[in-house]
Amino acid sequence: MAKILSQDEIDALLTTVASGDEDIPIDEPEIDHQLRPVVAYDFKHPNRVSKDQIRTMENLHDNFAGHFGSSLSAVMRAVVDVELVSVDQITYSEFVLSLTVPSCIFTFTAEPMEGACVLDFSPSLTFAFVERIFGGQGKAMEAERELILIERSVMGRIVRQLYEDLATSWEHIVPIVAKQVSYESSPQFVQIVPPGETVVVVSFQLKLFSTSGLLSICYPYVTLETIISKLSAQNWIDSTKKKSGKDDRLLNQENLQSVQADITAVLGKTEISIKEFLKIQIGDIVPVDVTINEPLQMLVSGKSKFSAHPGISGRKKACQVMEVFDNTKRRLMNA
Repeated sequence: MAKILSQDEIDALLTTVASGDEDIPIDEPEIDHQLRPVVAYDFKHPNRVSKDQIRTMENLHDNFAGHFGSSLSAVMRAVVDVELVSVDQITYSEFVLSLTVPSCIFTFTAEPMEGACVLDFSPSLTFAFVERIFGGQGKAMEAERELILIERSVMGRIVRQLYEDLATSWEHIVPIVAKQVSYESSPQFVQIVPPGETVVVVSFQLKLFSTSGLLSICYPYVTLETIISKLSAQNWIDSTKKKSGKDDRLLNQENLQSVQADITAVLGKTEISIKEFLKIQIGDIVPVDVTINEPLQMLVSGKSKFSAHPGISGRKKACQVMEVFDNTKRRLMNA
Protein backbone atom coordinates (compact mmCIF):
# COMPACT_ATOMS: atom_id res chain seq x y z
CA MET A 1 0.00 0.00 0.00
CA ALA A 2 1.34 3.51 -0.90
CA LYS A 3 2.32 5.69 2.06
CA ILE A 4 0.14 8.81 2.60
CA LEU A 5 2.24 11.86 3.47
CA SER A 6 1.15 14.23 6.21
CA GLN A 7 0.82 17.96 5.61
CA ASP A 8 4.10 18.61 7.45
CA GLU A 9 5.93 16.10 5.21
CA ILE A 10 4.46 17.70 2.08
CA ASP A 11 5.61 21.16 3.20
CA ALA A 12 9.11 19.84 3.98
CA LEU A 13 9.31 18.18 0.57
CA LEU A 14 8.26 21.35 -1.25
CA THR A 15 10.77 23.35 0.76
CA THR A 16 13.54 20.89 -0.18
CA VAL A 17 12.67 21.09 -3.88
CA ALA A 18 12.64 24.87 -3.79
CA SER A 19 15.96 25.18 -1.92
CA GLY A 20 17.74 22.28 -3.59
CA ASP A 21 18.65 20.80 -0.19
CA GLU A 22 18.86 17.00 -0.42
CA ASP A 23 20.09 16.34 3.06
CA ILE A 24 16.63 15.91 4.59
CA PRO A 25 16.06 12.19 4.97
CA ILE A 26 12.89 10.72 3.55
CA ASP A 27 11.55 7.44 4.82
CA GLU A 28 12.10 4.68 2.28
CA PRO A 29 10.44 1.29 2.30
CA GLU A 30 12.59 -1.41 3.85
CA ILE A 31 13.85 -4.09 1.49
CA ASP A 32 13.42 -7.67 2.60
CA HIS A 33 16.82 -9.23 1.92
CA GLN A 34 15.50 -12.68 2.75
CA LEU A 35 13.29 -12.85 -0.31
CA ARG A 36 13.91 -15.93 -2.47
CA PRO A 37 16.24 -15.18 -5.39
CA VAL A 38 14.75 -15.13 -8.86
CA VAL A 39 15.84 -18.09 -10.99
CA ALA A 40 15.63 -17.87 -14.75
CA TYR A 41 13.60 -20.67 -16.33
CA ASP A 42 14.42 -21.83 -19.85
CA PHE A 43 11.14 -22.81 -21.52
CA LYS A 44 13.05 -24.22 -24.51
CA HIS A 45 14.86 -26.73 -22.30
CA PRO A 46 12.61 -27.49 -19.33
CA ASN A 47 13.80 -29.68 -16.46
CA ARG A 48 12.14 -33.01 -17.12
CA VAL A 49 13.66 -34.68 -14.05
CA SER A 50 12.51 -33.26 -10.71
CA LYS A 51 14.82 -32.26 -7.88
CA ASP A 52 13.57 -35.16 -5.79
CA GLN A 53 14.51 -37.58 -8.58
CA ILE A 54 17.90 -35.91 -8.98
CA ARG A 55 18.56 -36.39 -5.25
CA THR A 56 17.72 -40.08 -5.63
CA MET A 57 20.20 -40.32 -8.49
CA GLU A 58 22.80 -38.67 -6.25
CA ASN A 59 22.20 -41.21 -3.45
CA LEU A 60 22.30 -44.09 -5.91
CA HIS A 61 25.58 -43.06 -7.54
CA ASP A 62 27.18 -42.08 -4.26
CA ASN A 63 26.64 -45.70 -3.27
CA PHE A 64 28.12 -46.76 -6.62
CA ALA A 65 31.22 -44.61 -6.01
CA GLY A 66 31.99 -46.61 -2.86
CA HIS A 67 31.60 -49.98 -4.62
CA PHE A 68 33.59 -48.96 -7.68
CA GLY A 69 36.38 -47.43 -5.60
CA SER A 70 36.87 -50.73 -3.76
CA SER A 71 36.82 -52.71 -7.00
CA LEU A 72 39.32 -50.40 -8.72
CA SER A 73 41.64 -50.53 -5.71
CA ALA A 74 41.74 -54.33 -5.99
CA VAL A 75 42.39 -54.23 -9.75
CA MET A 76 45.07 -51.51 -9.55
CA ARG A 77 46.66 -52.88 -6.35
CA ALA A 78 46.58 -49.32 -5.05
CA VAL A 79 44.09 -47.01 -3.37
CA VAL A 80 41.76 -45.40 -5.92
CA ASP A 81 39.48 -42.64 -4.64
CA VAL A 82 36.12 -42.31 -6.41
CA GLU A 83 34.07 -39.27 -5.44
CA LEU A 84 30.71 -38.15 -6.78
CA VAL A 85 31.08 -34.61 -8.14
CA SER A 86 27.70 -33.67 -9.60
CA VAL A 87 24.44 -34.82 -11.15
CA ASP A 88 23.45 -32.36 -13.89
CA GLN A 89 20.47 -32.14 -16.20
CA ILE A 90 21.60 -30.76 -19.59
CA THR A 91 21.05 -31.35 -23.29
CA TYR A 92 22.86 -34.10 -25.15
CA SER A 93 24.64 -31.62 -27.41
CA GLU A 94 26.11 -29.86 -24.35
CA PHE A 95 27.36 -33.20 -23.03
CA VAL A 96 29.02 -34.10 -26.35
CA LEU A 97 30.73 -30.70 -26.55
CA SER A 98 32.19 -31.21 -23.06
CA LEU A 99 34.07 -34.37 -24.15
CA THR A 100 37.66 -34.29 -25.37
CA VAL A 101 38.95 -35.62 -28.70
CA PRO A 102 40.19 -38.32 -28.76
CA SER A 103 38.40 -39.87 -25.82
CA CYS A 104 37.51 -43.26 -24.33
CA ILE A 105 33.76 -43.66 -24.76
CA PHE A 106 31.66 -46.77 -24.19
CA THR A 107 27.95 -47.09 -24.96
CA PHE A 108 25.90 -49.64 -23.05
CA THR A 109 22.34 -50.74 -22.43
CA ALA A 110 20.78 -51.23 -19.02
CA GLU A 111 17.73 -53.45 -19.36
CA PRO A 112 14.86 -53.07 -18.52
CA MET A 113 15.58 -49.40 -19.30
CA GLU A 114 15.18 -48.66 -22.99
CA GLY A 115 17.81 -47.07 -25.21
CA ALA A 116 21.54 -46.68 -24.65
CA CYS A 117 23.70 -44.82 -22.14
CA VAL A 118 27.20 -43.35 -22.47
CA LEU A 119 30.26 -43.92 -20.32
CA ASP A 120 33.29 -41.63 -20.75
CA PHE A 121 36.78 -41.77 -19.20
CA SER A 122 39.06 -38.75 -19.41
CA PRO A 123 42.28 -39.45 -21.41
CA SER A 124 44.60 -38.76 -18.45
CA LEU A 125 42.70 -41.27 -16.34
CA THR A 126 42.64 -43.87 -19.11
CA PHE A 127 46.41 -43.88 -19.71
CA ALA A 128 47.09 -43.84 -15.97
CA PHE A 129 45.04 -47.03 -15.54
CA VAL A 130 46.75 -48.71 -18.49
CA GLU A 131 50.20 -47.72 -17.25
CA ARG A 132 49.45 -48.98 -13.74
CA ILE A 133 48.09 -52.36 -14.89
CA PHE A 134 51.24 -52.94 -16.95
CA GLY A 135 53.39 -52.45 -13.84
CA GLY A 136 53.97 -48.70 -13.78
CA GLN A 137 53.30 -46.11 -11.10
CA GLY A 138 50.01 -44.88 -12.59
CA LYS A 139 51.49 -41.67 -14.01
CA ALA A 140 49.48 -39.60 -16.46
CA MET A 141 50.76 -39.72 -20.06
CA GLU A 142 50.62 -36.58 -22.15
CA ALA A 143 49.51 -38.41 -25.27
CA GLU A 144 46.68 -37.29 -27.53
CA ARG A 145 46.00 -40.48 -29.39
CA GLU A 146 43.47 -43.26 -29.60
CA LEU A 147 43.82 -46.43 -27.56
CA ILE A 148 45.44 -49.37 -29.28
CA LEU A 149 43.82 -52.80 -29.18
CA ILE A 150 45.70 -54.02 -26.09
CA GLU A 151 44.89 -50.82 -24.17
CA ARG A 152 41.22 -51.13 -25.14
CA SER A 153 41.26 -54.70 -23.79
CA VAL A 154 42.64 -53.43 -20.47
CA MET A 155 39.96 -50.73 -20.24
CA GLY A 156 37.34 -53.33 -21.15
CA ARG A 157 38.22 -55.24 -17.98
CA ILE A 158 37.70 -52.11 -15.89
CA VAL A 159 34.43 -51.30 -17.66
CA ARG A 160 33.04 -54.80 -17.05
CA GLN A 161 33.70 -54.34 -13.33
CA LEU A 162 32.01 -50.94 -13.52
CA TYR A 163 28.89 -52.54 -15.03
CA GLU A 164 28.72 -55.05 -12.17
CA ASP A 165 29.03 -52.35 -9.49
CA LEU A 166 26.51 -50.16 -11.31
CA ALA A 167 23.99 -53.02 -11.39
CA THR A 168 24.57 -53.57 -7.65
CA SER A 169 23.78 -49.91 -6.92
CA TRP A 170 20.66 -49.88 -9.10
CA GLU A 171 19.21 -52.91 -7.26
CA HIS A 172 17.64 -50.53 -4.71
CA ILE A 173 15.53 -49.00 -7.52
CA VAL A 174 15.22 -51.64 -10.23
CA PRO A 175 17.41 -54.66 -11.15
CA ILE A 176 19.34 -53.87 -14.34
CA VAL A 177 21.60 -55.84 -16.67
CA ALA A 178 24.32 -53.64 -18.18
CA LYS A 179 25.69 -54.79 -21.54
CA GLN A 180 28.29 -53.03 -23.64
CA VAL A 181 27.23 -51.96 -27.13
CA SER A 182 30.23 -50.20 -28.68
CA TYR A 183 33.47 -48.29 -28.17
CA GLU A 184 34.25 -44.93 -29.76
CA SER A 185 37.16 -42.50 -29.59
CA SER A 186 35.33 -39.53 -31.13
CA PRO A 187 32.28 -38.01 -29.41
CA GLN A 188 30.80 -36.97 -32.77
CA PHE A 189 30.17 -40.61 -33.67
CA VAL A 190 28.16 -41.27 -30.51
CA GLN A 191 24.65 -40.15 -31.45
CA ILE A 192 22.32 -42.13 -29.23
CA VAL A 193 19.65 -39.38 -28.96
CA PRO A 194 18.88 -36.08 -30.76
CA PRO A 195 21.12 -33.13 -29.78
CA GLY A 196 18.31 -31.28 -27.97
CA GLU A 197 17.23 -34.28 -25.89
CA THR A 198 17.47 -33.93 -22.09
CA VAL A 199 20.11 -36.12 -20.42
CA VAL A 200 21.24 -36.66 -16.83
CA VAL A 201 25.04 -36.59 -16.56
CA VAL A 202 26.65 -38.07 -13.44
CA SER A 203 30.28 -37.00 -12.94
CA PHE A 204 32.88 -38.65 -10.70
CA GLN A 205 36.37 -37.56 -9.72
CA LEU A 206 38.83 -40.49 -9.73
CA LYS A 207 42.29 -40.23 -8.20
CA LEU A 208 45.12 -42.74 -8.58
CA PHE A 209 48.33 -41.62 -6.84
CA SER A 210 48.97 -38.10 -8.22
CA THR A 211 46.77 -38.55 -11.28
CA SER A 212 43.13 -37.53 -11.31
CA GLY A 213 40.44 -37.37 -13.95
CA LEU A 214 36.72 -37.42 -14.60
CA LEU A 215 34.42 -40.34 -15.23
CA SER A 216 31.00 -39.44 -16.67
CA ILE A 217 27.87 -41.52 -17.08
CA CYS A 218 25.16 -40.08 -19.35
CA TYR A 219 21.55 -41.26 -19.00
CA PRO A 220 19.17 -39.93 -21.69
CA TYR A 221 15.73 -39.03 -20.40
CA VAL A 222 14.11 -41.47 -22.85
CA THR A 223 16.14 -44.21 -21.16
CA LEU A 224 15.09 -43.21 -17.64
CA GLU A 225 11.47 -42.58 -18.63
CA THR A 226 10.41 -46.19 -18.11
CA ILE A 227 11.55 -46.16 -14.46
CA ILE A 228 11.32 -42.43 -13.69
CA SER A 229 8.38 -42.97 -11.32
CA LYS A 230 10.61 -45.13 -9.10
CA LEU A 231 13.21 -42.39 -8.70
CA SER A 232 11.69 -40.91 -5.57
CA ALA A 233 13.19 -40.46 -2.14
CA GLN A 234 10.47 -42.50 -0.46
CA ASN A 235 10.92 -45.39 -2.88
CA TRP A 236 14.69 -45.26 -2.30
CA ILE A 237 14.25 -45.39 1.48
CA ASP A 238 11.70 -48.21 1.35
CA SER A 239 13.76 -50.33 -1.04
CA THR A 240 16.92 -49.72 0.99
CA LYS A 241 15.22 -50.87 4.20
CA LYS A 242 13.79 -53.93 2.45
CA LYS A 243 17.18 -54.85 1.00
CA SER A 244 18.86 -54.25 4.35
CA GLY A 245 16.36 -56.49 6.15
CA LYS A 246 16.85 -59.26 3.59
CA ASP A 247 20.63 -58.99 3.88
CA ASP A 248 20.43 -59.12 7.67
CA ARG A 249 18.28 -62.25 7.54
CA LEU A 250 20.70 -63.99 5.16
CA LEU A 251 23.65 -62.94 7.30
CA ASN A 252 22.00 -64.28 10.46
CA GLN A 253 21.18 -67.57 8.74
CA GLU A 254 24.76 -67.91 7.55
CA ASN A 255 26.12 -67.19 11.02
CA LEU A 256 23.74 -69.65 12.70
CA GLN A 257 24.73 -72.49 10.37
CA SER A 258 28.16 -72.72 12.00
CA VAL A 259 26.82 -72.71 15.58
CA GLN A 260 27.24 -76.01 17.42
CA ALA A 261 24.27 -77.40 19.33
CA ASP A 262 23.89 -80.43 21.59
CA ILE A 263 21.18 -82.95 20.58
CA THR A 264 19.93 -85.33 23.27
CA ALA A 265 17.60 -88.30 22.86
CA VAL A 266 15.50 -88.88 25.98
CA LEU A 267 14.95 -92.63 26.32
CA GLY A 268 12.44 -92.14 29.11
CA LYS A 269 11.79 -90.41 32.41
CA THR A 270 9.98 -91.09 35.66
CA GLU A 271 9.48 -89.61 39.11
CA ILE A 272 10.55 -91.34 42.32
CA SER A 273 10.88 -90.20 45.90
CA ILE A 274 14.14 -89.56 47.69
CA LYS A 275 13.45 -92.59 49.89
CA GLU A 276 13.08 -94.85 46.83
CA PHE A 277 16.18 -93.32 45.22
CA LEU A 278 18.30 -94.06 48.29
CA LYS A 279 17.18 -97.72 48.27
CA ILE A 280 18.15 -98.39 44.63
CA GLN A 281 20.55 -101.33 44.30
CA ILE A 282 22.42 -102.96 41.42
CA GLY A 283 19.99 -105.04 39.38
CA ASP A 284 16.88 -103.06 40.35
CA ILE A 285 14.47 -102.11 37.56
CA VAL A 286 13.15 -98.52 37.35
CA PRO A 287 10.04 -98.25 35.12
CA VAL A 288 9.77 -95.18 32.82
CA ASP A 289 6.77 -93.43 31.28
CA VAL A 290 7.52 -94.49 27.67
CA THR A 291 6.51 -97.79 26.13
CA ILE A 292 8.73 -99.66 23.69
CA ASN A 293 6.60 -98.60 20.68
CA GLU A 294 6.33 -94.90 21.53
CA PRO A 295 8.67 -92.33 19.87
CA LEU A 296 11.45 -90.74 21.88
CA GLN A 297 11.74 -87.05 22.61
CA MET A 298 14.83 -85.26 21.16
CA LEU A 299 16.15 -82.05 22.71
CA VAL A 300 18.25 -79.39 20.95
CA SER A 301 20.16 -77.30 23.51
CA GLY A 302 17.69 -78.44 26.16
CA LYS A 303 14.52 -77.62 24.17
CA SER A 304 12.14 -80.17 22.68
CA LYS A 305 12.40 -80.09 18.87
CA PHE A 306 11.77 -83.59 17.48
CA SER A 307 10.17 -86.91 18.17
CA ALA A 308 12.05 -89.93 16.84
CA HIS A 309 12.33 -93.72 16.85
CA PRO A 310 15.59 -95.28 18.11
CA GLY A 311 17.55 -97.56 15.83
CA ILE A 312 20.92 -98.37 14.30
CA SER A 313 22.63 -96.71 11.32
CA GLY A 314 25.59 -98.84 10.25
CA ARG A 315 27.53 -99.54 13.39
CA LYS A 316 26.22 -96.54 15.28
CA LYS A 317 23.15 -96.02 17.36
CA ALA A 318 20.81 -93.48 15.79
CA CYS A 319 17.36 -91.91 15.92
CA GLN A 320 15.01 -91.45 12.98
CA VAL A 321 13.16 -88.11 13.15
CA MET A 322 9.41 -88.57 12.81
CA GLU A 323 7.99 -85.16 13.81
CA VAL A 324 9.24 -81.57 14.10
CA PHE A 325 8.08 -79.18 16.84
CA ASP A 326 8.44 -75.41 17.30
CA ASN A 327 9.49 -73.62 20.51
CA THR A 328 6.02 -74.10 22.02
CA LYS A 329 6.28 -77.86 21.37
CA ARG A 330 3.43 -77.81 18.89
CA ARG A 331 3.70 -80.03 15.86
CA LEU A 332 4.52 -78.16 12.62
CA MET A 333 5.03 -80.89 10.09
CA ASN A 334 5.56 -84.60 9.66
CA ALA A 335 8.96 -85.78 8.56
